[in-house]
Amino acid sequence: MQLRSQRYAVLLLVAAFCSILTLPFAVAQETQPAKTEVFAGYAYLNPRGKVGTIRLQDAPKGFGLSSAYFFSRNWGFVLDGGAHFGDGLQVGTLTIGPQFRWPTETVSPFGNFTVGWHRLGVDGLGTSDGVGISTGGGFDLATWSKRFNFRLFEASYQYAHHNFGPGLRVDNSGIRLRTGVVLKFGQMGPPPPPPTAACAAQPTEVMAGEPVSVTATPSNFNPKRSLTYSWTATGGKVSGSAATTSVDTADLQPGTYTVKSNITDGKKGMAECSATFTVRAPRPPTISCSANPSTVKPGDSSTITSQGSSPDGRTLTYSYSASAGSIAGDGTSATLNTAGAEAGPVTVTCNVKDDRNLSASNTTSVNVEAPPPPPAPPAAPEASRLNQISFKKNSARVDNAAKAILDDVALRMQRDADAKIVIVGSNDATEKAKALPGQRALNAKAYLVKEKGIDPSRIAVRQGAKEGTTAIIWLVPAGATAPEDGTTTVNEPAAKRR
Repeated sequence: MQLRSQRYAVLLLVAAFCSILTLPFAVAQETQPAKTEVFAGYAYLNPRGKVGTIRLQDAPKGFGLSSAYFFSRNWGFVLDGGAHFGDGLQVGTLTIGPQFRWPTETVSPFGNFTVGWHRLGVDGLGTSDGVGISTGGGFDLATWSKRFNFRLFEASYQYAHHNFGPGLRVDNSGIRLRTGVVLKFGQMGPPPPPPTAACAAQPTEVMAGEPVSVTATPSNFNPKRSLTYSWTATGGKVSGSAATTSVDTADLQPGTYTVKSNITDGKKGMAECSATFTVRAPRPPTISCSANPSTVKPGDSSTITSQGSSPDGRTLTYSYSASAGSIAGDGTSATLNTAGAEAGPVTVTCNVKDDRNLSASNTTSVNVEAPPPPPAPPAAPEASRLNQISFKKNSARVDNAAKAILDDVALRMQRDADAKIVIVGSNDATEKAKALPGQRALNAKAYLVKEKGIDPSRIAVRQGAKEGTTAIIWLVPAGATAPEDGTTTVNEPAAKRR
């Protein structure tokens, strides 16, 4: 019986150590392990060994207590104690040492090594105090409360040496099994951030019937857990249970709608998020219209250019009309022919329509110029005052100053071969010779004819101007009339006889 119990204890101990080595790779760590763990529970001891001829029996009755304080997620120190009672046997322990743990969300393995006080009491021999060593491990099973765990089992190897007198030495090399409850206090570090999620819709604006895709992006969930998504919407139909859902917007009225996602990890982790999208009312297209050139001569053409745009990205068609003339074209440009159009503005209307028969129009104007007026008749030529000669009082002699002036007049007549001149002689009131004005005009003509070779038929002489001792020279272009106001023609033959 004792041999079977020893083998059973050894198997449990081996299983505990194997579990400690393999479980961390299969179970996710607990995010916030406790800082202090207190254990209380039942203990079974197989002490093994004998004192003299007395074989130590199993101690099926007992209890165990321990308190572990952790300075990191995995390492700490444990103070362990217990009492065991069997047939003629009493054992008490109080040890301390390091403890290792791997806290997970379901089953947390641990192991420790402790050294301390060990008391062995045997009926008929008394008690002996010594130093004991304990090493082993086990599993704590998580429950509904983060402050309370169930110790599934704990298996430890225990060794102690006792001396009850000469020939009564004993080496305990046995197995201890325990189970019970674990209370947890405090936590390592600040609390983890709660799970959150963000939802985004794409696109955020659609026409009724166009699909909307909504994606939920979770944060702070345990990466080892599978997430489940559920979707609801205030309008339209959602489908699927993945991180992205598609919303059917068929038959939705214009307005704003909300899509909501609920995310869970199958445990305590959950989060919600929502996104909105807008169903737009159909928007008509717009159009701009211009003419080049904007002003034309009667019968000329102008190019009409239009630019249509659909806010909803629809297919567009174009058409044109004009208030006069004719226009041809059905794309973004057309040609206005102004043949037959009266002078003034011609209004061109540019029309655009989408594939839903929503339309828009705009206008531009082309100005048809009035025909030019007939050319005005040329202005009649006019005589102009060319120069004048000054004479000495009571004299008609052409001096050098007068000759210089007449030389310039001759040059002008040579340049203007069709022009004529009129020389008007004048006197002042103090001069008594009545023929003096005519003589002055004749002497100037004589110089031009004799000295400059000017045709005498191109020179007329008159008298009677009241402008002092002068002879006024007028240039008379072809077709012009010489001025005659207040003057008379000089009778050249009579003047020459005098």
